Amino acid sequence: MRTSVECFPCFLRQAFEAIRQVSEDQALQEQLLRQVCYEAASMDLRTSPPAMGRWIHQRVRALTGNDDPYAAIKERFNRHAMNLYPNLRVQVENSPDPFAMAVRLAIAGNRIDFGINGGTTEQEVARVLQQAVACPIAGSIDALRRAVQQARRILYLADNAGEIVFDRLLLERLPRQKVTLAVRGRPIINDALREDAVAAGLEGLVEIIDNGCDAPGTTLDECSPAFREYFAAADLIIAKGQGNYETLDEFASKRIFFLLMVKCPRVSEALGQPVGTFVVHCARQ
Repeated sequence: MRTSVECFPCFLRQAFEAIRQVSEDQALQEQLLRQVCYEAASMDLRTSPPAMGRWIHQRVRALTGNDDPYAAIKERFNRHAMNLYPNLRVQVENSPDPFAMAVRLAIAGNRIDFGINGGTTEQEVARVLQQAVACPIAGSIDALRRAVQQARRILYLADNAGEIVFDRLLLERLPRQKVTLAVRGRPIINDALREDAVAAGLEGLVEIIDNGCDAPGTTLDECSPAFREYFAAADLIIAKGQGNYETLDEFASKRIFFLLMVKCPRVSEALGQPVGTFVVHCARQ
């Protein structure tokens, strides 16, 4: 799995992009970035990438005084995804296998990731959606289907804003009375919060909770006791994105299905799949 040494340049890029969201003053941007670099120099780079990302963005928020630098980007991609949603829902309903199509489109939504790619555009999302219809899937959608059918309690871990609208297509195909959707507890990059779930039309569709944490993943030790109770009680967990994979892959004893698009070389190496691959991964398969 990735180490923070390997990911450090990516974190600095994230810090600079977050700072640019807050101010156009180049002198202030330089000052803030220098401060982040100075403080980061004392960090233990053996820590996990999600933990390092969390620390970097906590410092950016503290130094800029802006609690959610990506708020405008999240709103923009929520709005864009909701504009696409009606046609995508028809596409799912008209598919020979609506569940499989919903899985594909939910994974395609994982492209909306400003942690890995700060230059994500609406045009790029459209391209990935077109590919999703017929691209190969690493892993088994049918295994996920069987797990859903057998599950009594399902915990669905969301990843990013915008992407959460594509998750809605899959959530509508699950036994909703058994499903709880978990979002992040506080702002971190463009990860989804409760307000993003509401913007995606999920309020009233499934139960919504937050994990009480601002890590770009699910770091159980840092999550709230209430969330950990939901996690322990679920007999099926559907986890979206690389951050959730990096923080939860060690929990092979839980029945966790990871739905993601491979977006970096180290996750590619860990999963044995090329960058760009759509993945349905369960450690217990």
